[in-house]
Amino acid sequence: MNKFTFLFIIIFFSGINYLSAQDTFSIVAIDTVTGEVGSAGASCYSDCTILTDIHPGWGVIHTQAYWLAANQNYGRLLMNKHYSPGQILDSLINHDAENTPTRRQYGIIDFAGGIIRDTAYTGVNCDNYKNHIIGPNYTIQGNILLGQQILDSMKARFLRQTGSLANKLMAALQGAKVIGADTRCASHGTSSLSAFIRVAKPWDTTGTLFLNLKVINAPVNRDPIDSLQVLYNNWLITNIRNFESEVPKNAMLYQNFPNPFNPNTNIKFSLINNAFVTLKVYNSLGKEVSVIVNEILKSGTYEVTFYADNLPSGVYYYRLNAGEFKDTKRMVILK
Repeated sequence: MNKFTFLFIIIFFSGINYLSAQDTFSIVAIDTVTGEVGSAGASCYSDCTILTDIHPGWGVIHTQAYWLAANQNYGRLLMNKHYSPGQILDSLINHDAENTPTRRQYGIIDFAGGIIRDTAYTGVNCDNYKNHIIGPNYTIQGNILLGQQILDSMKARFLRQTGSLANKLMAALQGAKVIGADTRCASHGTSSLSAFIRVAKPWDTTGTLFLNLKVINAPVNRDPIDSLQVLYNNWLITNIRNFESEVPKNAMLYQNFPNPFNPNTNIKFSLINNAFVTLKVYNSLGKEVSVIVNEILKSGTYEVTFYADNLPSGVYYYRLNAGEFKDTKRMVILK
């Protein structure tokens, strides 16, 4: 008996809880610099948070389409043991609790040793329309959808949105806010019936996530993604106030978002004195590849756009020199 079979038997006998097919669209993603892991999704099922497992400091796994608690528990155990997404997916397929893996859909991502590993799977017997997208730091998956445009819109909004990983996940959900995106909810006049967004800092525990919001059983004609956006906006206000109280009273080079840069973003820094400022970008070998700022600036806070279109994917560093102040931050460019 191999180790995967043994693990599965343990989970299998914890009980098989079966739920009917769920029309679901979701995203799992990682910020490689902050180490944040996150997910968001929506479904015509009353509480779609059952499909997501966040593992702070490591990764995320989504199990959806003809959802089974036994498969979810098995995938969670394998991720807790730090098997790779590919290993987890292979074992879930080979040890499906009902021996019907072609009805399932998975999205799995982790961040092992500074390298993102991700995979997704859409069984041929999931209900149409079904598909998934695998990106450099995200996977997007859905079934019983209005069409491919739902997944494509989620991807476009995620990549285009500036700000934190949470901002990008919320934007991805908004990209799917189309009546009948989850086709079973077309009669409700909404995209879905429930929605969630979750983000974990590396030091979080599974019971105390940095961000953990959900809307369940939304009423007819009230889209849960809109209700979730209201909750998220209120959460942002509270956290922005907390962040402002922590801003240091000195020069600062901020850890900027999005990261990975996709491919352009704003770089933010603060000065407490007038100074000659240089802001440059270097590759992993220390070679200068871009000069963003090279001038005298007054005290204040600045945001300048870094255009990475002509640079290949890889690890880079941006360095600020302002008088006696010097600081360097790491960034990743993925295309």
